[in-house]
Amino acid sequence: MTDLARYLDNTGRPDRISGGERMIPVRTPKGDFRVWTKRVGNNPGLKVLLLHGGPGATHEYLIPFDGFLPQEGFEYFYYDQLGSHYSDQPEDPELWEVDRFVDEVEQVRSALGLDRHDFVLYGQSWGGVLALEYALAHQEHLKGLVVSNMMASVPAYNAYAEDVLMPQMDQDALAQIKRMEAEGRTDDPSYEALLLEHYYTFHVCRLPVEQWPAPVTRSFAHINPAIYVPLQGPSELGASGKLMHWDRESVLPDIDVPTLVMGAEHDTMDPAHLRWMAEQLPQGRYHHCPNGSHLALVDDAETYFAGLVGFLRELEGQS
Repeated sequence: MTDLARYLDNTGRPDRISGGERMIPVRTPKGDFRVWTKRVGNNPGLKVLLLHGGPGATHEYLIPFDGFLPQEGFEYFYYDQLGSHYSDQPEDPELWEVDRFVDEVEQVRSALGLDRHDFVLYGQSWGGVLALEYALAHQEHLKGLVVSNMMASVPAYNAYAEDVLMPQMDQDALAQIKRMEAEGRTDDPSYEALLLEHYYTFHVCRLPVEQWPAPVTRSFAHINPAIYVPLQGPSELGASGKLMHWDRESVLPDIDVPTLVMGAEHDTMDPAHLRWMAEQLPQGRYHHCPNGSHLALVDDAETYFAGLVGFLRELEGQS
């Protein structure tokens, strides 16, 4: 019997699994569910909770952390948000709200025993939205914050896509992509093929698709559209769902904890805006990946993790 099978309960989800994995109960207005976490390493002074992107993706594309943080002695937690592949997947659309996800993160923090003496919150892409929102609501629990590849304004992100990224694309391919979006054909395999060739390999992961690491392709395959589409919208070239008007530019100065903002030259997110964000944060700094894109942790990994490790090392030295 496998470890997973040994610990399955009658819901078909693991209650507790070997290797640091744990299902954490979370309360919601629609009932109680469980989310999957996995601890790697052991460091009593610094613990990093990783918030994945999507919305509705998985922790899997963050697996490159295993190649850089363990040897530095850091402790970190993978975590699939509610509705994501390794966690419970309720079908109630009322659960997919930013505030509800923030409350979930707070429940996970409490269950893991993290506090302001050791707790660093890391968010990449959509996870960066959650990280910023969590800091605005609960920064008293934070030792540090990392916002990776996420602007503080979705309207500004949409403008960057429209004014900067789209004009760089093959215009015939762009016209085809927009036509298919207008026709509601975003689930057509040819739509994905166009995006991969003309957008993803330039701005999401700057590697030939056949060289994308398996954890990245698995995470993409496991995206839950029931979460992704309502929040992000069906288009890959900007946000048109519930997040379309999300903007936290004006309240960045309210986040007064050590914060690292991470960006990349070829990102879907404007690196100039990310640098500006760091300047608005009282204890902010910016780390730039000159050869990276939205997944700079994959396509510019050495530079990316050098910046992250340096920041964490400084936090670790603070009392």
